[in-house]
Amino acid sequence: MRPESTARYWLRTGYVLIATAGVVALGVIGWLQQDELERAENERASLLSTLATTSDALAVATSTVAQLEQELLDTTHRLRQTEEELDQEVRQVDRFRRQIEEITGTVATLDRLAQLDRELLQKYSRTFFLNENYRPARMTRIPDRWVLEGRQEQYFLTDAWPFLEDMLRSAERDGIDLRIVSAFRSFDEQGDLNQQFVRQFGTGANAFSATQGFSEHQLGTAIDVVDPETGGTFSRFANTEAFTWLSDNAHRYGFILSYPEGNEFYIFEPWHWRFVGRQLATDLYNAGEYFYDWDQRVIDTYLIKIFD
Repeated sequence: MRPESTARYWLRTGYVLIATAGVVALGVIGWLQQDELERAENERASLLSTLATTSDALAVATSTVAQLEQELLDTTHRLRQTEEELDQEVRQVDRFRRQIEEITGTVATLDRLAQLDRELLQKYSRTFFLNENYRPARMTRIPDRWVLEGRQEQYFLTDAWPFLEDMLRSAERDGIDLRIVSAFRSFDEQGDLNQQFVRQFGTGANAFSATQGFSEHQLGTAIDVVDPETGGTFSRFANTEAFTWLSDNAHRYGFILSYPEGNEFYIFEPWHWRFVGRQLATDLYNAGEYFYDWDQRVIDTYLIKIFD
């Protein structure tokens, strides 16, 4: 074979081989692309399946959330109703509690009032009458140190005695020497005393001496008090430091001046003081008024507080 023929032979052969290789390469590439495409399709199908499943699950979850939200709304509504009902019950219980407390307090007040002597705040100066059988439930003898020298034993209502003792001691600390001339007097004792004054002064005695049954002394809560210098000269007591001290301080211990100047019952009696309880005495003092100025119904409301 000639050389040029050989060259052409090998050239053609090379072209054929190259073409064959290209075909083969294209086939391989096509096969690879087909395989990749199939895998991609599979993955796409899988993703679509997963997406569908996820969508279904999301739909179920959405439905469940909506159901739970509705249940939450229903539960919240029921809770509010329950809270309102509970509030109503609490208010009802509070009303019952207050009613019970009021009833209990009323019962306690009535029980306490039942144990108190209703006569203690009555107006007895020619207004109400104490019969001959009335005597204070319990009385305490006033120690001699507080009684004017030469006077007989004096007695005061036991429940009111601590207030009188406090007043006497307080006055003493302030340099005021108070002495009791007369405290409790029975119906008969008041009658005898009044008759003595009537025999001595005639009907004029009624201006300064109560008849039996109309004296505050029978209650055991009234005192006639002076200082040692005044002694039995009662009319001079109004000009003493002792009277000034009592006028300024007696209400702190529950005492009031029964018969001030210008009263409609008796002459001015600066020596005559009556225990009516701190609250009433203080309210009268602050109002600038006197015991007999007030309506009896108003005064009666203080009875429950008389020993407070």
